[in-house]
Amino acid sequence: MRLLAICWFLVLCVGMLKAQPAEYQANVRKAEEQLSAKDYAAAAQSYSAAFKSFGWKGYQQDRYNAARAWAMSGVGDSAFFNLYRIVEKLKFDNLDQVSAETNFQPLHKDARWADLCAKIKANQPTMPELRKELQAILEDDQKYRLMIDSVEKKYGQRESAEMRRLWHTIAEKDSVNLVKITAILDKYGWLGPDKVGTDGNQALFLVIQHSDLSVQEKYLPMMREAVKSRKAEGGQLALLEDRVNMRNGRKQIYGSQIRQNPETGVYSIFPIEDPKNVDKRRAEVGLGNLAEYVSTWGLIWNSEEADKMEKTPFDPKK
Repeated sequence: MRLLAICWFLVLCVGMLKAQPAEYQANVRKAEEQLSAKDYAAAAQSYSAAFKSFGWKGYQQDRYNAARAWAMSGVGDSAFFNLYRIVEKLKFDNLDQVSAETNFQPLHKDARWADLCAKIKANQPTMPELRKELQAILEDDQKYRLMIDSVEKKYGQRESAEMRRLWHTIAEKDSVNLVKITAILDKYGWLGPDKVGTDGNQALFLVIQHSDLSVQEKYLPMMREAVKSRKAEGGQLALLEDRVNMRNGRKQIYGSQIRQNPETGVYSIFPIEDPKNVDKRRAEVGLGNLAEYVSTWGLIWNSEEADKMEKTPFDPKK
């Protein structure tokens, strides 16, 4: 049975990369509709409900929009709380965006506004031109991958002509991006957010994560050192470690790799080493619990599933 490894499309959230639960998604969609309708107080409450459902974690854009809603609701404390979260935790650095945001005008007279802007300015990367190049690479890496679900739903099976064309485009973009990224890594080493911003740093990881096994194995030691020096996130490294293990026919460590049977379309978790303690290992690198992560694919993870996986003979092809 031929198996296809599925790449998790990553987005940044407070603390690390995680898959958000369905309740989070539903509340955010509701909040976005309310924000668009200028029902700011309701939007603010919906964003809070989303964060609560996610263990009070939130994605950068959602925190930013929550701050907009709270500011327009006249609750400055909550607006600043959300802004400080993305500035201090996610190293948000777009001072022009914040300064031009009309929804934040009620905050300008607050003494905290100048301090916030100073912190945003301090977050700006020291290699802005290279950051712009990496931002373009990140857009190329994600743009067509984010089309996979919609194209598959519209044209059915993954083997449709439309899906083949999309995967061909993705492969072409990956090839071009890989040449650029390896040249950067070979010249500068693994650059942290302080040099190229969080998005530029993310581009380095994603392009390597989407490359061939030989490339991943070449740069894996570099990324391990980058995590030690805080130039890369432990959760990113965990995903790369899992991908390399899976491709080498070894059990994964953190449970990040999901595979799909292309004949049936059924998803499953690639076998995990010591599955009963996987959440402990995930927590150590800043990843959320596995049950939340795999729920994105309609999968269930609990003690019974861990027992079942532990007792099942390991065969990387099944």
